[in-house]
Amino acid sequence: MPNAKPAKANNSEKKTIEIETIAQETISDEQNLFSITELANELDISTRTIRFYESKGLLSPQRVGGTRIFQYRDRVRLLLILRGKRLGFSLKDISEYLALYDADRTHTSQIKLLQSKVDARLAKLEVQLHDLQTTIAELKKMRSLTNEALQKT
Repeated sequence: MPNAKPAKANNSEKKTIEIETIAQETISDEQNLFSITELANELDISTRTIRFYESKGLLSPQRVGGTRIFQYRDRVRLLLILRGKRLGFSLKDISEYLALYDADRTHTSQIKLLQSKVDARLAKLEVQLHDLQTTIAELKKMRSLTNEALQKT
């Protein structure tokens, strides 16, 4: 039993060392470490959303015990994920983009992939825009015809 107390001290020391290591890996400013709640509140999303992106491998926060510690890099990745979703990209597309970002420090591959994804998305949106314009024109014509019919009665 005498070993139980030092083990707790070692675990406490280990957590302290882990926290110090995480802090050293960031830009030495405490404002660059975030809890899941802080990120969720700042970005107006739920903590569940952040956990979902983590479960899909898009985010990899450090852990101290059971607590997630997000670095500035994780925040930037989350912003990229949210922007990608807003623009209609799939999680697979976003994942490929983020993987290239991590692997290619010159960002050439990332830029080429992004360009191809943007071109594909633009083409899809242009088709949707054309379809919407056609539908709007048809509805306006229908409204005009119904107005004429009502005036005749």
